[in-house]
Amino acid sequence: MERLVSGETTTSSNMKKKKKKVSSTTNPSLPDDLVLVIIARVSILYYPILSLVSKSFRSLLASPELYKVRSLLGRRESRLYVCINMYSYKNGPSWFTLCRKPDRTTTSSNKEQEEDRSSGYVLARIPIPHSPLTQRYSLAAAPSLPVELFRVSVSVLDQKIYVAGLHQEDGSDSLKNSVTVLDTETQVSDRVAIPCSVSQGKEIFISTSVGGKVNLVTGRKVVDYNPVEGSWEEVGDTMCEFMFSKCFCVVGNVLYSCAIDRVFRWYDTEVRTWRNLECLIGGRLPKLSPRAFVSLADYGGKLAVFWNQGVGDWQMLWCAVIALERRNTCEILGNVEWSDHVLHVPKIRSYYNALSATL
Repeated sequence: MERLVSGETTTSSNMKKKKKKVSSTTNPSLPDDLVLVIIARVSILYYPILSLVSKSFRSLLASPELYKVRSLLGRRESRLYVCINMYSYKNGPSWFTLCRKPDRTTTSSNKEQEEDRSSGYVLARIPIPHSPLTQRYSLAAAPSLPVELFRVSVSVLDQKIYVAGLHQEDGSDSLKNSVTVLDTETQVSDRVAIPCSVSQGKEIFISTSVGGKVNLVTGRKVVDYNPVEGSWEEVGDTMCEFMFSKCFCVVGNVLYSCAIDRVFRWYDTEVRTWRNLECLIGGRLPKLSPRAFVSLADYGGKLAVFWNQGVGDWQMLWCAVIALERRNTCEILGNVEWSDHVLHVPKIRSYYNALSATL
């Protein structure tokens, strides 16, 4: 899911505040504003490495001013995040981000050959103390909701965030389905009434958005909400057939899934059916175990796949990035650009989610 950042002009007062926030010890020989512009032009994949330089660099890389400059320069990139829960960690789940490995130059020729076969990517841990237990489909960068919702599921469509969940009306003990719409441009929120004939008393527990509509899974069927027309439509149970494993994501307005049978599929909204994701000639998609924790994410228009592998007390977390090519209306091909293990961790208790943000 993308974090929507507006392109703001930097006023002189903002620049003065920026100078106060960014320590001049980052580089004594360069003005702070120039340092910001230089770092803003560096790929975000190298930021975890730059954070090791000094405390001043860590402060700069965490400053909102840096990401405003990146937006103004047109340097925004997708950044992948992974949240997992490990048996040996008692303070809740741990967060990681995908980045480039440090300088891989070695003196051993054998090691050089081994590194050359590596993708050059790794997961770096992000210090988020006492992170709450959170499911992927309840994550969004949004202001506070006007009403309290339980068991929420979030989707984004046309710069609006749709938060579906259960709401308890005043003076009532019962919970009812509710959809709150948050406009990221105007910061105005509104509630969408759900006809009883549509939800039929079934709880909304999964949501997504494709084809210009918000798709809500209620029970074992899907209902679509068209924001332009303000209309609702029942679309049957085909769409949610491979969504119950909650291993799905939307890339380029196409819904992709990797269900319990570990087959990669995409949903054809024109004929309302699932089709297998085919691989390009000479390529192959990752073969995943049904017992593995698997998660999908949109990575700048490509499909990112995370899964764990191994037995015993330690496991490897793998990542593959798949480029997608639509040949015609009923065929999408996938090409694995790289696949590699990116993290060696203690035994995984549960694998919450993988998601991306544009920064």
